[in-house]
Amino acid sequence: MPLLERKKPEADLRRSYNINMQVGIIITLLIMIGLFRFNLDFETDLDFEEEEQELVDLEDIIQTEQVETPPPPPRPQTPEEVPDDEILDDDEFNFDMDMDDDLGDLPPPPPPDDDEDDEPEIFEVVEDEPQPIGGMDAIYNNLDYPEIARRAGIEGVVVVQFVVDENGNVSELSVLRDVGGGTGEAAMEAIRDTEWQPGRQRGRAVPVRFQVPIRFQLQSR
Repeated sequence: MPLLERKKPEADLRRSYNINMQVGIIITLLIMIGLFRFNLDFETDLDFEEEEQELVDLEDIIQTEQVETPPPPPRPQTPEEVPDDEILDDDEFNFDMDMDDDLGDLPPPPPPDDDEDDEPEIFEVVEDEPQPIGGMDAIYNNLDYPEIARRAGIEGVVVVQFVVDENGNVSELSVLRDVGGGTGEAAMEAIRDTEWQPGRQRGRAVPVRFQVPIRFQLQSR
């Protein structure tokens, strides 16, 4: 095989690569520095005249206070002339005159009112309360258990309010508590059929408003 020909030392570029690179960088830096200085010199030659701005001093505006002046006082009234007090003669007054001379006849007093309520007062609390003659057994003897309440099995206490007058008569009956089934009506009927002893206040018979509880209870078989 033929032998490869060796390159000449002068033709080998690898040896001068680093040197050429450094030289190129130096030349580039010098060119850039020169351009930068040229621009600075060019800018310094241009003179710009700045216009001076006029400063305007602003004065503080003082706000004036408005003072309201009061209205003028009213004009005084001109005094009116008052005549001198007349001196009255003593003859115009007779101090010795009797007071009864000019009074005339007075009207008679009004007659008493005849429409006054003559009904006796009904007491709520007295010393001796009304009592059924024969005790509570007399009321229960007159009590009829309603058939409706018996069939429905209704039991309970019925409270009846009424007035016992000074003669032992019963009036103004009302049911305050009812258990239904006709028990209220049966209780009032039993009280009405019972004779009562009137209540007494200070030993005197007086009308009394009274309340009596009546129990409805079915007898057990």
